[in-house]
Amino acid sequence: MTGPDPGAGAGLVRRSGLRLGPDPSRVVTQLFLAGEELTRGDSRADPIMERVLAMGDAAAEALLAQTLAGFGGRHHDLPAILLDHFERAGYRRGAGGDLTSGQRMLLGAYATKEYAVEAAALCNPSVVAHPDQRGAPAGGLRVVLSLRAIGEGHISSIEFRTGAVHADGSVCVDPPQGPLATGRVAADDRDAASGYTRTFPSSTTIDQRVIQPHGRAESQGMEDARFVRFADDDGTVTYFATYTAYDGTRIAPQLIATADFATFEVVALEGKAATDKGMALFPRRVHGRFVALSRWDRESIAVATSSDLRRWDPPRPVHRAEQPWELVQVGNCGSPIETPHGWLALTHGVGPMRAYSLGALLLDLDDPSRVLASLPHPLLAADQAEREGYVPNVVYTCGALLHGETLVLPYAYGDRVTTVGTVHLPDLLAALR
Repeated sequence: MTGPDPGAGAGLVRRSGLRLGPDPSRVVTQLFLAGEELTRGDSRADPIMERVLAMGDAAAEALLAQTLAGFGGRHHDLPAILLDHFERAGYRRGAGGDLTSGQRMLLGAYATKEYAVEAAALCNPSVVAHPDQRGAPAGGLRVVLSLRAIGEGHISSIEFRTGAVHADGSVCVDPPQGPLATGRVAADDRDAASGYTRTFPSSTTIDQRVIQPHGRAESQGMEDARFVRFADDDGTVTYFATYTAYDGTRIAPQLIATADFATFEVVALEGKAATDKGMALFPRRVHGRFVALSRWDRESIAVATSSDLRRWDPPRPVHRAEQPWELVQVGNCGSPIETPHGWLALTHGVGPMRAYSLGALLLDLDDPSRVLASLPHPLLAADQAEREGYVPNVVYTCGALLHGETLVLPYAYGDRVTTVGTVHLPDLLAALR
């Protein structure tokens, strides 16, 4: 056999025919400042403004109409976007006297570009129960799938899809409808270094919303969001996600909180446990404290606790590289899942030829730092149909979901395409040692 070895655990995962691949037609608008370079020591905005205003009213009106007709259907409320970009582009307000709304929109168009959010890849998914279960199939569950969308410059954003798990364990994902929307960040949050709130209009659906990098810490990407439906002791439900903020040099875990997938609050995390990739929150408190898995030292999976979700106590390692398929690196693959037998934590390991595999641990419900059992072989590795991609020989997930006795396991292969597998939970528990 050539290529990665799916391992003895491969028979536990039932692969589906579902494929979610990158679609370059999924575009958003971004502010475009003409290369942001200076001309003779001055901003390029003013010369561009002078040229646009010099073209004459009739020509300008025709060009604006052509622009709105050609691009309007690809974006939510393009006129409002163009006016906003005009205000942010730095044009000298005094030039040319008072400007009409049409002139402002046309100038805004010259300060706007399209960006293909998922041009390169659509990967590293997690899945949670949908906050609105109306219309769920009989005996089934509506779900929200989060995805890492990778675009130009290897910059990652967070996208969503909706779908359902049926009573028989099969999974479907709804085709996304309409153009993407990036929402709005409050004006006083635009330069926020440690936190901001992004809000989407009610006219958009969950699968139209994309969270793009905003703060300086994430300027080069928001990676590997691990969403979890968190039920607090008072019954309040919040959807949290830990993700990796990347500024081009450094990485740091940050936290997203939302109740409805329409308003998202983003904050920075503190403490030794929040110093590397791969934090994942437990879905409830344990002994009154928030709990998370961490890979703070890049060498182990550890458990950390917090009283406020922001500041994390020193982590306690619970699993280090042991098996041949994880000797390079181990880490978690999403939030642990509560079962009557313990917390089921999916893991990843890196072995020869930088091949990624998925594994599993079972942690004590009362003391998650205690490992009850582990899978002695990979749960899943890339098969021959999955080994090629943006990054070869990789399978990876950022979070699974349990519905009845079916473990719904969305995963990406080749760091490019997302699919879904399912696992019969009793079979997986029986394979743990």
